Amino acid sequence: MKEQEIKEIVFATNNAHKLEEARALADGKIKIMSLSEIGCHDDIPETADTLEGNALIKARWVKERYGYDCFADDTGLMVDALGGEPGVYSARFAGPQCNAADNMALLLEKMDGETDRKARFMTVIALCKGDEHRIFTGTVTGTIAEQPHGTEGFGYDPIFVADESGLPFAEMSQEAKNAISHRGRAMRKLIEYLA
Repeated sequence: MKEQEIKEIVFATNNAHKLEEARALADGKIKIMSLSEIGCHDDIPETADTLEGNALIKARWVKERYGYDCFADDTGLMVDALGGEPGVYSARFAGPQCNAADNMALLLEKMDGETDRKARFMTVIALCKGDEHRIFTGTVTGTIAEQPHGTEGFGYDPIFVADESGLPFAEMSQEAKNAISHRGRAMRKLIEYLA
């Protein structure tokens, strides 16, 4: 494939882990650019009350202000025993200035003594390309571990045990995780569509 035939698209994220995962999944079929590569250092708001809404806000923001075709994702961890929490608030579950460790600690605290530990991760990707908007989704089911395990991945990966592997995402290689993860599934649909 000649270099100029590779499509370029911006991934509206400041999360280096997500960018790395997306580039690994694209496998050279599409050139995925980061926000910093296009000079976007905006603090893009995520004010919607759905994953789809937040993903669309971010993708439209870049398309309208910078002119690049863009995709953005929003991911939620839905825990059955918590009525679907943290859901759309997964990234800021423990408050606006929290980090992944704070979020995990709060989730484990809320799950203390809970026997129903079923959960699912869902990623929604919004694509703004030319004049079109498309949505791609990916889901993976699992359970919440009683304590963190593993050192790989990010976010809730140490406490989310995928049904398909029986392992926490944080104990899986990136390749193995991408094969079954929510984001991997949504990204493959996007890449297949773009390529």
